[in-house]
Order: sequence, then structure tokens, then C-alpha cells
Amino acid sequence: MLSVYLKLFMTALFWGGTFVAGRMLAGHITPCAAAFLRFAVASGFLLLLTWKMEGRLPSVGRRQILPLFLLGMTGIFSYNIFFFKGLELISAGRAALIIALNPIFISVCSGLFFRERLTVVKMAGILISVTGAVIVISRGNLGAVLSEGAGLGEFYIFCCVLSWVAFSLIGKTVLSGITPLISVTYASAVGAVALFVPAYLEGMIPRMGEYTALVWLSVVYLGLFGTVIGFIWYYEGIQAIGPTKAGLFINFVPVSAIVLAFFILGEPVTLSLLVGAVLVGCGVFLTNMRPGARCVPASSAT
Repeated sequence: MLSVYLKLFMTALFWGGTFVAGRMLAGHITPCAAAFLRFAVASGFLLLLTWKMEGRLPSVGRRQILPLFLLGMTGIFSYNIFFFKGLELISAGRAALIIALNPIFISVCSGLFFRERLTVVKMAGILISVTGAVIVISRGNLGAVLSEGAGLGEFYIFCCVLSWVAFSLIGKTVLSGITPLISVTYASAVGAVALFVPAYLEGMIPRMGEYTALVWLSVVYLGLFGTVIGFIWYYEGIQAIGPTKAGLFINFVPVSAIVLAFFILGEPVTLSLLVGAVLVGCGVFLTNMRPGARCVPASSAT
């Protein structure tokens, strides 16, 4: 079980790196083109990996076709569309603050649809972890972020949250019948096909010859680490410990993003980052404690 938590933490690290890679792409490629190329690369890797491990591309039952289609349209297509539309209207920090609501919505919806028990300790862990993420994102000045008001940009990013919640919960259903690799492979392919349309309309095809080596390197990172490895490990986490606990690791994403930005882009590490990181870690620890245990997390008891 320890390996599951390690993979979820590494997934958050990889996803934090996607913010750095995305910043490197800014000004060199349009948003929808970046999203399409990311999942086109990812789909290629995933299809080859599935073929190698399974000896073929496995067929899926009729009951799984619609859920797999919805995975691609929620966690890949709509998430990216809303994400980039929102970032055109509001700052990245403000958007990340809204996205930090993901674990809360995943936990509440898991309780409603899957009847996952939300104990007092688990709820406290969720709130502490989200508080840590908010402190990191707002750089300790939450009031300044909230004073800007709300508008269409916030609506788009909130739709981003809903897309990811749907992706996580639908994945719980799909994984009851097929492996994480197959579900992510087919969902990625569906999302890539859907993203091609807006990318084409943005004029991606004639501009591809102008992309630099840095652009392609960033795209490959987004596709391989940010999607192939990240999504498979995230789904393995959902399968092993449920969407509530797995979703909580999303709070490590803004922390890892700022740490990587410090080393790669030279952005400063502040006191708010350190405080937020400690709170996120404490929240994850509390949420993964066994019921009735005092100090033993669930991962060490299995």
C-alpha cells in the first residue's frame, strides 16, 4: 500500500511540473493546440503500452463505452477547454485557488454516490490540506485574492473543478470492470480526438513547422509524465484507496509547482509555501489514518 501513496505523491509532482511546462509553452503555441498535442502524444504512448502489455487493443463491453467516452470528455476535453478559457480571463493563482476545491467536492460526492464514510478526522484532514493549498496559492494573502470579485473566468475554472470531479467519480465506476491502463488509454484517445477540432480552428496545422525544440520537449513532458504516468498512477490510487483519499493528493500539485518553478524558473520560495506544505502533509496524514487509530496511517497498517 505504501507504493500507492508514493505513486500518488509522484503524480502530484509530475502534475506540478505541467504548470512549468505550460509556462514554457506560453507565447509559442495556442492553448487548444497545446492541449491536443499533449493528449495526442499521450495517446500514442498509451496505445503502444497497451498493445505491448495486452498483445492487442482490448475490446470493452457495451456498458463501458459510455463511461469511457465520458472520461475523455470530462477529465480531458472539457477540463482543458475550461482551464484555458478561464486563464485567459483571470490569473493563474486565482484559478488555482478555485481548483483547490477539488478534494472537497470529490469527498462530498463520494459520500453521496458511493457512501464513503466521512469521519470527523477525515473531514478535518481535508480542511487542513485545502487550507494549506490555499495558503500556498494565495501566498499568504487570501484577502487580496478574494477581494477581486467573481466573473466569467471564475465560472470557467469552477467548471474545471466539476469536470475533474466527474472524471474521478466516473473512473471509480469504470475501474470495476477494466484496468487503469485501458481506461486511461481510451479516455485519452477520446479527449485527443475531441480537442483536435478547436486546435485545428486555432490554426495549429500551418504553425507546427514553427515550433521550437523547447516546445516539443514541453509537449512530450506533458504527454508522457503529466498524462501517461500521472493518470495511470492516479487511477491506481482511486482503485486502491478510493477517490476521496486519492483526490486529496491533488493538494500537493500547487506546492510541487512552486517548488519546481523555484528550481527551474528561479521563482522565490516563500514562508507561505513552507507553511502550506506542512498543512497539506498533515491533512494527508489525518485523512489516511485508520479509524480508531491514534497515530498509524492506513498505508503502514497493510
